[in-house]
Amino acid sequence: MSGTRTPGLLRRIDPALLQMAALTVLIFAAMSILDPAKFLRPYVFESITYVAPELGLLSIAMMLSMLTGGIDLSVIGIANLAGILAGLYFHAHGGARGPGLMHMAAGPVAFGVLIAIATGMVGGAINGLLVARARITPILATIGSGQIFTGIALVLTGGPAVVGFPTLWGAIGNGSLHGVAIPLLVFLGLAILVALMLTRTSFGISLKLIGTSLRAATFAGLHTGRTIFFSYVLSGTLASIAGIILSGRTNAAKSDYGVSYLLEAVLIAVLGGTNPAGGRGSVAGIALALVALMLLSSGLQLMRFSNFLVDFIWGAFLLLSIALNALRTRKR
Repeated sequence: MSGTRTPGLLRRIDPALLQMAALTVLIFAAMSILDPAKFLRPYVFESITYVAPELGLLSIAMMLSMLTGGIDLSVIGIANLAGILAGLYFHAHGGARGPGLMHMAAGPVAFGVLIAIATGMVGGAINGLLVARARITPILATIGSGQIFTGIALVLTGGPAVVGFPTLWGAIGNGSLHGVAIPLLVFLGLAILVALMLTRTSFGISLKLIGTSLRAATFAGLHTGRTIFFSYVLSGTLASIAGIILSGRTNAAKSDYGVSYLLEAVLIAVLGGTNPAGGRGSVAGIALALVALMLLSSGLQLMRFSNFLVDFIWGAFLLLSIALNALRTRKR
């Protein structure tokens, strides 16, 4: 009886998840064999729990826009602008230096969080209007808006980073709760919420239906424009939370922070089983792809691989995952 249940269960699991899980195990084994003395240290895995969440949130944001057949290339611009606006508020409220800034009370810090999240929502709403209302191609709309967000950040700062954030803000990016990194807890909480939204709500199901066939979704009576609009609002909100974690971890915010994250977010989304043409994607796939790439990146850095070679590997992974996605789509 159990022998017949197992194959049935395996058939119900997305092949992309199985493929991603196997790749994660393979990468962990390879890194462990190549340099066990450096790779198998608790510090390596602990550092991943602080660095990976911001990239994971950006990847989920990217997936949400891809589900409808679009893409959001403004996530880095939104993340940086959110951190910068919060930082400028803190400096205006508590001074650029000194105990007034470092020991700022929870109320002003919470207001700074609201400023950052509101920035993400407004940025996402702008993208949503451009794509859903103005009917601009998503890649062009979000490239343009991303440049605008980065330009606003440059005007506000003049180029240099906004350095110095309250201690409570820094705890969001560097703190721990009962030995578990707070950024990881934030990521897991939001990832679970998004996963439930995609599988248990009409909004999440509509996202996938629109990506599968926009015309069919329209004929079915779905509010396609409204759904696409709110998908970009949600994407911008997640990007701003990633900006909070990034600025909290580095104690700074700058217009060009995390530029490499854009390619990595697209890679993780596609590698995790998200169809760039829309209609398919899961948070579980994003999480597995995130772990795999973090393990690979940490291993390559410990073995002192060139950054140029690492970029080449990311690009090769992206092309390979797109090709595999295309093959799976043709088989279906």
